[in-house]
Amino acid sequence: MLKAVILIGGPLKGTRFRPLSLDIPKPLFPVAGLPMIQHHIEACTRVPNLGEILIIGSYPTSDLHQFVQDMTQMYGLSIRYLQEFTALGTAGGMYHFRDQIRSGSPECFFIMNGDVCADFPLQDMAKFHISKHSLVTVMATEATRQQSLNYGCMVLKKGGEVDHYVEKPSTFVSTLINCGVYIASADIFQTMADTFYANQQQEKLLQLNGNGKDPAYMSFEQDVLMRLAGSDRLFALPVTTWWSQLKSAGSAIYANRHYLALYRQSQPARLCAAVHGKCHIIGDVYIHPTATVHPTAVLGPNVSVGANAMVGPGVRIRESIVLAEAQIQAHSIILHSIVGRGSRVGEWARVEGTPCDPNPDKPFAKMENPPLFNTNGKLNPSITILGTCVSLTAEKILLNSVVLPHKNLTRSFKNEIIL
Repeated sequence: MLKAVILIGGPLKGTRFRPLSLDIPKPLFPVAGLPMIQHHIEACTRVPNLGEILIIGSYPTSDLHQFVQDMTQMYGLSIRYLQEFTALGTAGGMYHFRDQIRSGSPECFFIMNGDVCADFPLQDMAKFHISKHSLVTVMATEATRQQSLNYGCMVLKKGGEVDHYVEKPSTFVSTLINCGVYIASADIFQTMADTFYANQQQEKLLQLNGNGKDPAYMSFEQDVLMRLAGSDRLFALPVTTWWSQLKSAGSAIYANRHYLALYRQSQPARLCAAVHGKCHIIGDVYIHPTATVHPTAVLGPNVSVGANAMVGPGVRIRESIVLAEAQIQAHSIILHSIVGRGSRVGEWARVEGTPCDPNPDKPFAKMENPPLFNTNGKLNPSITILGTCVSLTAEKILLNSVVLPHKNLTRSFKNEIIL
């Protein structure tokens, strides 16, 4: 039997995802019509003999209760949420719930960071892991030389053994990076136990926790993978399939595009038909069955429209996500933007952002996650975001701006954060 663990962090994380995460936990933000971690769950359901999925994080149980119930009913699989009452880190949470993970004696288990998006090659990872008798196998991919400094970097031997691992190195180590997706044998908990007790001893010597973290805090990358590197028990499987982190709101547009493209390959019924559809469709478009779209609207490519949303006549939407119950009034245009739940865009209005796509001229380039402001204190151009229940009046323009929830905009804005 196999299991899967999805690590979702907590409400104090994901600050770069605001204001989208102010009223919904980041792991449940809809990308291509599905909550972010439902894509993880779907990938797990395609793995034969996978018996249970455990979601570990520090969000209140009430935030995920309905989602877990829905997923259990939809996929007929045991799915449970285990709440950390203090942030324990990527390894600390798993070590805390080790008895739950080991229950049923799984041969091995997948570990997936909740903020990564990918065409998850889980079956290939399982075959590779078992064939190598590995303790931990890391899904790896190529990045540019400069971007690799933002990730865990690996140097491999010919057989795939990780000879050297450094998390976010200060100087160049390798262009092969950690994707935040793993498969581990149950014996990994012995390594975690060794790390845990070593940390406890160090804590006693210091008599204080200088970093402000819980004494049981452990990082899977720094405390486990770096310890295993060079031991011939840590392997990496380089993949060429699509992968990206989802750290900022801008990366949600990029992930939306790729998940829609995956639907075309594996679940085309989820996409709106280009012919005889609800409206004029260009490329890959997802429209929730309860959404109302006028036949004269033009949507696509790479658009998702949520439940009970309304798109009026003559509307043009491209490379955008329109969340549930939003209203896009007649003849308005939405480009490279996210329209929040229950927001309203008036007639003949224009909402436009700047795409943050990887540089197409650089092989293996990943999404950049620039800070909100540049060195001159000005807002970096990015997608435009309307928070929950924002109203933009008719004939106004909103360009490269972020609008917090419950705002009524009666004039045009450019390159601003509207608080």
